[in-house]
Amino acid sequence: MLSNAPLETLYQTDYVLWLEKTIDQLRHRDLDGLDLDHLLEELDDLGREQKNAVVSLLDQVIRHLLLLSHWQAEVPRNRTHWQGEIYNFRVQLGDRLTQTLYNYLEVRLDDIYKRSLKAVQIKTDHQVSFPMTCPYSLDQLLDIDWLPETKALDHY
Repeated sequence: MLSNAPLETLYQTDYVLWLEKTIDQLRHRDLDGLDLDHLLEELDDLGREQKNAVVSLLDQVIRHLLLLSHWQAEVPRNRTHWQGEIYNFRVQLGDRLTQTLYNYLEVRLDDIYKRSLKAVQIKTDHQVSFPMTCPYSLDQLLDIDWLPETKALDHY
């Protein structure tokens, strides 16, 4: 039956059972017969997924801050929506963030900003002037309560 199959085979046929058996072996310090190649692959994928998730969330925070700060024609209609989105993405970021992921975001901030900038330029049909470099520190981007002071916000 599948439950008696070697872990390497089980990985291909029943991933959930492979995972359960692998966890059980690790809990019991039973290292004989571990499917190390697939375990290492899964751990690597898990780390990559976590990095991708925080990058994506930070990208969304930046996009919405840029729109809030610079797309003055849309602020009256979208201000509260953008502020709500900023809050929600920051909450999700806070739930996932570790010191290692914070350090990763710090190193990648310029690249993430370029990605965000391109997205808002497309969204605004290149009609809005955005800063070419990130005007926000990582701590500001992650601060649940921080919003930029802008003329557009002061009017509304």
